[in-house]
Amino acid sequence: MGIHEAPTPQHWNYFLALEDDVVRISRYLELTTDNFESYSLELMRILSGAASEVDVVSKRLCQKANDKSKADNITKYKEEILAAYPQITSTVVEIPRFGLTLTPWDQWKTGANPLWWRAYTKVKHQRHTHFAEASLKHALNAVAGLFVLLLFYYREEGQNGQLNPDPVIFRVGIPFHVDRVAWGPPAIVYQLLSDGDDQSLGQPEGQTGTV
Repeated sequence: MGIHEAPTPQHWNYFLALEDDVVRISRYLELTTDNFESYSLELMRILSGAASEVDVVSKRLCQKANDKSKADNITKYKEEILAAYPQITSTVVEIPRFGLTLTPWDQWKTGANPLWWRAYTKVKHQRHTHFAEASLKHALNAVAGLFVLLLFYYREEGQNGQLNPDPVIFRVGIPFHVDRVAWGPPAIVYQLLSDGDDQSLGQPEGQTGTV
């Protein structure tokens, strides 16, 4: 009996694995701003895993926008991604179950790299003095940042309802409109709104967890 294997979105699957880690840790540490400065080895692992994947996906996103791209670090990624996908800085991620709203790429608006990325590099290279940077706040924003990148990288798949399975606790807000397909198996459709579209669609509500 033959087995057919179709292509799978590997980066999406890795994001879902990281999200599962966040769900698991939420059983022991409430995802609330009161706990944002809490840090641990497990949070360090989530932060490092998400930020490392951000590095990989950022490079691929740059190459998708420009097949001659030579970007190989976060500063160069920022220049090329903002030129091709300026909406990324305003993309909102919700965690409705815990009333949180994140904007993980907001600091790119000012030319600075995200605090969670800087925390990742400190923990990676100077863990003996910066272990406390492996905090809940930075881990959540890193996973949210990866989620956002993937929605731009897999834009066509998202529009066609092909990003399966769905995230469990993470939801995207503006500038994306999220809906369900009206045909076939249940799946989420991620529609990126243009500047002229109604930006109130998908507008999240919740406790601000932005850094």
